[in-house]
Amino acid sequence: MPHPTPPSVLRRPRLWIGTGLIAAVVSILFALLYVGGNVNPRGNLRDLPVALVNTDSGADAGGRHLNLGQQVVSGIQKAAEGDKSIDWQVVSREEAERRLGRGKVFGALVIPKDFSATVTGLTAPQPAPQGRPAPPTLTVLTNQPAGSIGSSMSSQAAQKAAHAASAQLGQELLKQAAAQKTPLPTAAQLKLADPVTVNVADGHPVGSRSAMGLSAFYYALVLVVCGMLGANVVNSQVDTALGYLHTDFGPFRKREPVRHTSRVRTLAIGMVLMLGLSVVMGSLVEVATVGILDMDASHLGLLWFYSVATVAVVGIGSLTLFAAFGTPGMLLATIVFVAMAVPSSGATVPVQALPGFFRVLAKFEPLRQITEGLRSLLYYGAQADAGLTRAWGAMGVALVAALLFGFSITRLYDRKGLHRIPRPEAEVGAAAAVRNETPESPKSPEDASPASA
Repeated sequence: MPHPTPPSVLRRPRLWIGTGLIAAVVSILFALLYVGGNVNPRGNLRDLPVALVNTDSGADAGGRHLNLGQQVVSGIQKAAEGDKSIDWQVVSREEAERRLGRGKVFGALVIPKDFSATVTGLTAPQPAPQGRPAPPTLTVLTNQPAGSIGSSMSSQAAQKAAHAASAQLGQELLKQAAAQKTPLPTAAQLKLADPVTVNVADGHPVGSRSAMGLSAFYYALVLVVCGMLGANVVNSQVDTALGYLHTDFGPFRKREPVRHTSRVRTLAIGMVLMLGLSVVMGSLVEVATVGILDMDASHLGLLWFYSVATVAVVGIGSLTLFAAFGTPGMLLATIVFVAMAVPSSGATVPVQALPGFFRVLAKFEPLRQITEGLRSLLYYGAQADAGLTRAWGAMGVALVAALLFGFSITRLYDRKGLHRIPRPEAEVGAAAAVRNETPESPKSPEDASPASA
């Protein structure tokens, strides 16, 4: 008699509902996080750090000493009182260079030493064209390694402030020129109306093979993805070796005998395997990027150690989530290490231009800390206060937290008897219980006592 065909699994509502819910959560989370963090950077811009440097030594004009550079600084600060988008940091030229070289500011506006002299010289008598003084200049410095969009925002804000200062000075110069008996030609009046030339220069250059200051972010993202994928591979391979899962090779299936192992020991095996895998993956990432693609990089030994450590910490963190939450842990790891991490990394849009929620995420999300450490290694000479110390500290805290949480939760599961596969003792006990409930079978003739015989 032919067996009836089992109903298709596609007819099960649970399959459609469960899969649909997971897909819906992933879709809306990624859309809200990725687009939400970057949709309006100018509207969210708050306190973008920009250095303001005044090296003007002043000049004597009209019987008094003027420092027009200080006047420009005061004008910028007054204008910034009603606009909190830029954090103007008034510092010396040396301090500005130090902050540019550590990624502490996204750019700088520099007032030169002869600024007052060149401005006042525009209205002074000029006997001959060759004797005309050089036009006054203001220099805007960019810092592309700190972030291309942040550097661009800084440059635009500094240029806007410089042109506003030029217009203000132009009004004063035109008043002075009007007070003179000799009228100025129209061309001279137009020149006085906007007297300052604004020059834009690179405050901290990067190499041509640095992805315009984004190579640190891409390198960090590769390390994070390697850690997550490595954890997935380790998790499945350990389960396969313990007999919890089968392995398919094309049409062939292989399954190892089940080895009853505690959850704590399973997690420890996975972590040890992850450490070994991290050495391989971290090394190959550096070989591929630096050796094959010729990415600009220095401190190669420290970069290698940093790469291996990053892959290991991300991998161990992912394994902890897998051990604690099972299959949903894989989705949770993706949300933590990718969905929430990328928009809050500050790699493309600066943290100062993110909504408040993402600024909070940026304080502890791993990709932000990893990227800052790599910027220090790749662009800022591996200086500790350029983000490297913070990155190492964050990785240390993350590793300790993962170990404590992972082994605490797996030990709890083991103590409560929540084993992934019943242990042999439980199976023996169950079998004994079944035998006690079964009626006793007749004894064989060989087992009969002499009395019964």
